[in-house]
Amino acid sequence: MASEDLKEDQEVSFCLNLFTLRCGHSFCRVCINQVLNTKEGSGVYSCPECRAEFKEWPSLQRNVTLCNAMENFISNNPQQEEITGISCTYCVHSPIPAIISCLLCESSLHNNHLRVHSEEAKHVLTDPSSSIENRKCSIHKELLMYYCTEDAACLCMSCTLAEEHWGHQVEILDEAIERKKEKLSDVLRKLYMQRQKTEERVQRLEECRGRAHQKANREAERLNALFTDIRNQLDDLEKRMHCEISRQEEQESLSISDLIQKLELKKDELSRNIRSIEDLCNMPDPLTILQEPDMGDLCDPEEGEGEEVTGYVDDPEQEEADEDSKGDTGGDYGFQQILHTLSNIISDVNVVFYGQRPADILLDVNTAANNILISDDLKTATRTDKKQNRPETAESFQCFQVMSKERFTSGRHYWDVEIAESGICWVGVCYPSIDRRGWQSYIGSTNKSWSLFIGRGYRNQCSVSHNKSELMLPYQIFSAGVRIYVDYEAGQLSFYELCDPIRHLYTFTTTFTEPLHAAFCVWNKYVKV
Repeated sequence: MASEDLKEDQEVSFCLNLFTLRCGHSFCRVCINQVLNTKEGSGVYSCPECRAEFKEWPSLQRNVTLCNAMENFISNNPQQEEITGISCTYCVHSPIPAIISCLLCESSLHNNHLRVHSEEAKHVLTDPSSSIENRKCSIHKELLMYYCTEDAACLCMSCTLAEEHWGHQVEILDEAIERKKEKLSDVLRKLYMQRQKTEERVQRLEECRGRAHQKANREAERLNALFTDIRNQLDDLEKRMHCEISRQEEQESLSISDLIQKLELKKDELSRNIRSIEDLCNMPDPLTILQEPDMGDLCDPEEGEGEEVTGYVDDPEQEEADEDSKGDTGGDYGFQQILHTLSNIISDVNVVFYGQRPADILLDVNTAANNILISDDLKTATRTDKKQNRPETAESFQCFQVMSKERFTSGRHYWDVEIAESGICWVGVCYPSIDRRGWQSYIGSTNKSWSLFIGRGYRNQCSVSHNKSELMLPYQIFSAGVRIYVDYEAGQLSFYELCDPIRHLYTFTTTFTEPLHAAFCVWNKYVKV
């Protein structure tokens, strides 16, 4: 009964490439991919049978048991009557599908006629065929009974006696067919294995495509978070600058008002003095004028001159000239700060590195100090109290440090560094000509190196150093990783904290004159690239 049900289920078209979802339902791989692709924009994938939902692209597993069962069923149930469409030769009133053909009689037989058919050996029975004449020799009109292996030709009895086949190896046709079937079975087995491997590879590629899709979504989310942060920074910067402009305007206005009040008082005093002198000059008695005290000190030319407000000049032309000069230098409203902040924001945008692969940094054992242990894969540098007994050469550092094998002379490059919890280290770049002995060998201590100090074991502080000049940064580093970015031609070295979103810490701007090596100073614990 189960076989009949399965047979009825296969009356429709299907493929044997069946895959199963986590909910247990199986589908054709092409069909289920088409269904899942339609759910791409919604963010939720569902089973078309039971509507079970999946937040991510569901992994597909090939249903090997079901596929094998279908293949066995089809091979054991050829449904010859329906497939061949050949009717019994002797059922003339109502056509009945034949189950066998007789090559000698050149007829096809139903089960009832087969019972009364001759069982002589010369009556060769075979599967139902509409081209029985193809089983007879076209020359002698005899049944094909033999097979010539040298000429790859089917022969009748008369053909085996013909001159063109003398001395050839001849086999009985049925035996040759069986041998050929064995070879074909071996080929079929190999093809099945190749198909299974291909299906497995397709499945792996589907999974890779799913992972690529998830990676793209993560990168898009990072990018959205980054630009959201940039917009917030710009908004905050705009508000701060507006407040600063208003503050300076109010300060200038108060200063100018105070000066105007003083000048108004002076103007009143001058008006009184003018009236007094005018009254004196208009007196009719000249002797009275001579008897009045000298008033020349009322108009002291030095008095009151030079008074001005800070940032304000009482001369429109001079003020306009000053404004032009401020336009070149940033003015009084902090435009230099704006340019610096925007530069940092642009650096934040560049650090997304979408589509760019990190540099493969390997540590150079020949440059490592004897208190630095280098891992076998040349990726981890660990501070150790056990001397490594490496020969001290001109290349090796005296203490705590190691350089990379790679050197950069052009282009843009970045690499990530993992810092141990509670670790203290300096990371950065240096020239190959850096000293390897004394204080001048530490990265950041000379003009041949640049460094970022990370104190995960020291209040999570961080600072940058170059040429003995250290700048404490207003950040604390809580993440385990930092990113170092070099743009050689632009002369930029940038440091970032690998948090979400990634955070810009500082950018050095200079002109690189030598190749650059990644450099590491490990005070305790380890660093890993």
